[in-house]
Amino acid sequence: MTTSSEPRSARTGRLRMSPESRREQLLDLGTRLLSTRTLEEISIEVLAEEAGISRGLLYHYFGNKQEFHLAVVRRAVEDLVAITAPRDIDDPIEQLAVSIGAYLDYVVENYTGYVSLVRAAAGGNEELRAIYDQGRKALTDRIFEVTGPEGLEALGLSDSPTIRLLVNGWAAMLEVVIIDWVDDPRGIAREDLLERLARALPAIVLS
Repeated sequence: MTTSSEPRSARTGRLRMSPESRREQLLDLGTRLLSTRTLEEISIEVLAEEAGISRGLLYHYFGNKQEFHLAVVRRAVEDLVAITAPRDIDDPIEQLAVSIGAYLDYVVENYTGYVSLVRAAAGGNEELRAIYDQGRKALTDRIFEVTGPEGLEALGLSDSPTIRLLVNGWAAMLEVVIIDWVDDPRGIAREDLLERLARALPAIVLS
């Protein structure tokens, strides 16, 4: 087995990638770093070191730290929406519980970064808040789009501005409960939590 004394940046720098592929690679790396770091801890310097490229190249792709953070958050939100896509399950409560389970697993695997994103969105950063809200809307809109009229009827729901408002409130509650449970899972088993959260949707809306 042979080893190289060259720095990682020198070896990585030889890889020829298109600008689009390089940018995608950097975003993928950024989202991986976000799983174990807060958003503020992911600096241009950290990413450049991990990627083995110069800071100047990162500025070329993203302009500044804020733009890089926004791009990483967009990618993370896209990943979350994709991961929680509803499965083809006839029972709407079970279908909802499975999607909630995928969401919970995402939070478990990305706890530090996810919590920092939620706090940043609530802390007055309007651009981050807009991305966060778009992600929340995609998740709640999907309940109506995927479940369909028959599924909504089985849940005792209908599609109206009032119901959508209440569903958004349920989603906010779900987020808080899951973050708290991941931080301290004592007191309730995972499967029990998922079923209760799924059944809470029609209970809240119809109460």
